[in-house]
Amino acid sequence: MIPDRLTRRQLNRATLARQLLLHRSVTSTIEAVHHLVGLQAQVPNNPYLALWSRLDGFAPEGLGQLLLGRRVVRIVVMRATLHLVTADDCLVLRPLMQPVLDAELARHREFGPPLVGLDLDPILSSARVLLAEQPRSGAELRTALAERFPDADARALSYACRNLLPLVQVPPRGVWGRTGQVRSTTAESWLGRPLVKDPSIDEVVLRYFAAFGPATVADVASWSRLAGMRPVVERLRPHLRAFRDEDGRELFDVPDGPRPDPDTPSPPRFLPEYDNVLLSHADRSRIVSDEVRSAFSGGGPVHGTVLLDGMLLGPWHLERDGRETATLHVDHAGPLTKRSASALRAEGLRALSLLAADASAHDVRLTARA
Repeated sequence: MIPDRLTRRQLNRATLARQLLLHRSVTSTIEAVHHLVGLQAQVPNNPYLALWSRLDGFAPEGLGQLLLGRRVVRIVVMRATLHLVTADDCLVLRPLMQPVLDAELARHREFGPPLVGLDLDPILSSARVLLAEQPRSGAELRTALAERFPDADARALSYACRNLLPLVQVPPRGVWGRTGQVRSTTAESWLGRPLVKDPSIDEVVLRYFAAFGPATVADVASWSRLAGMRPVVERLRPHLRAFRDEDGRELFDVPDGPRPDPDTPSPPRFLPEYDNVLLSHADRSRIVSDEVRSAFSGGGPVHGTVLLDGMLLGPWHLERDGRETATLHVDHAGPLTKRSASALRAEGLRALSLLAADASAHDVRLTARA
């Protein structure tokens, strides 16, 4: 049986639907974080804009309360990057992603070499005790480790703890409207539960297809940065539906995953600087055209990106004039229709109600990139 062929436009609409970007969802914030298998969060406020663009009636204070209530946490998982995930997912994803963190530590140019041949077990045991006593900043952890292990590179030891221990960044870091130094403790101490001993990679890969599919094996590997995804997908094949893309590559998907009509309208969406919809496929042509990629390959201020008709339009950045005017600048390649420009301005003004609620005036400026 020859698998169905999906066009890039069909893949675009399917991905937007899975990512809650085609229509704002009425699901709860914690259900959305679970469905999306977390949100990239190295910039503390990124998850707030990401969820605001996805959820109907999203209130940033609600996500802040989930952090304070320890129902969601900030922890390094996929691609060895900081994500905001549910507490339950933290205990599953963190042990699954340990090979990624091992590899990242081994190849680190600065901190990898001082750790070669070093017995890390007593160091990690000591760090666990220190971090269980109280959340500590990186500087505090380095100082404490330097006192206990004076012959080792304290900075390298601290970085080893970041990769080899399940460290969560505790509030107020990441809470909307609040600031705070990065302080970490172990997930077990913070959540009062152990990591899952034998987490199922099969279940997580199925969740990836539900949130990002249809997708290739290479896409799964790009999202997670885990090696050996081919055997996992082959094992799951009886539970998946197969397709081909325009280039003949095999795609996999959960059977009941939404695959909307390619002509389904897609409103403008403002995304944070790091959004998983742009980072979770080896081939990003379903959402980024070659023309736009070429137009914005240079530098410039970027706080996030904008989708228009489901495709990446260009970057946005925010300028503040004290508490007076907040201006959202959107760069784009090529001309815009009056209807598109009007829709972008309207959505931009709505985004400013989140990003700059304290400003007395809001403005959106669209600039064509030559």
